[in-house]
Amino acid sequence: MPNPSRPASRLAPALAAPPLVAAVLVAALLAACARPPPPKPGAERPVDAVRVVVDRLRDNDPAGFAIVAIPASLHDRLETAWRTGRSQWPLDELPLEDRLPAMLAALAQPDARKSLQATFDRQFANSSRELRSAATSLGVFGVQYIRNEGVYSDAEREHYAQAVSAVSRWAAQAPLSDPRRARGAIALLATAASHTRIDAPEDFANLGMDESLQRLGPFFSAVKQTFASYGLDLDATFDGLEATLVQQAGDDARVRVRYRLGSEWVDAVLDVRRVDGRWYLDDYLRNAEASLEGPVPRVPTLPAGATSVLGPASP
Repeated sequence: MPNPSRPASRLAPALAAPPLVAAVLVAALLAACARPPPPKPGAERPVDAVRVVVDRLRDNDPAGFAIVAIPASLHDRLETAWRTGRSQWPLDELPLEDRLPAMLAALAQPDARKSLQATFDRQFANSSRELRSAATSLGVFGVQYIRNEGVYSDAEREHYAQAVSAVSRWAAQAPLSDPRRARGAIALLATAASHTRIDAPEDFANLGMDESLQRLGPFFSAVKQTFASYGLDLDATFDGLEATLVQQAGDDARVRVRYRLGSEWVDAVLDVRRVDGRWYLDDYLRNAEASLEGPVPRVPTLPAGATSVLGPASP
């Protein structure tokens, strides 16, 4: 029985505490159950080796991409290589990835919105004809480089040449000279870049692979939103990707991928390899392994005189 000498108002918190604690614990357990499990390296089937990496891109999860794209043992070696400055895979898969820290630093400056908008207005605003010509020229240059230069497998050359051509065709028709769209894109990217707190190449080494990629996730999302604002919906591209098995022999297989990029269809056959019972895209395995030996140039320097809103290309 309650002690009659104890006021009822003082009894209420004591009686309510156990149910409240129980409710909090139940809510925490439900939240834990609802949270998706961490991704596993690789896939059970060859076609799923494509789907698992595409799903990580769709979810703006570059850290998860690095988990599913390679075996755990290689992932651990890459984490060490990042911290010693030897590797930046999977960023190596991106064009001009060596300029990423400088781009993030420029976007994160306190006056970035004003200064970058001024640069855009001075160089690109309402210059649709010049931008269409530049997009076409850079597309031709990029395709020729991929087909004849660089460190690419045959599958990469065929795949990337189609992708670059498709993006070039989209860019030639996109409203890239629209000042209003540029203002929104700069604001979005500047905010996302400042949140990464990455503005120098050594930041990647100090943070390591996992932490660096986690910080880049929201920026990757902002980049996709920016493309979408100009008419290139990359999430729709990821959602619509088709993967079908072409052939399988032992631990090797070939998978055909088809997806729409802008107004063009990309149709390529990718090599897939089984390692310790799980399937992975062969080019990612090869590129990740190669990155452990130090950086290898995979993309060209922009042609002389080519510029972006972040400044002239590297010599």
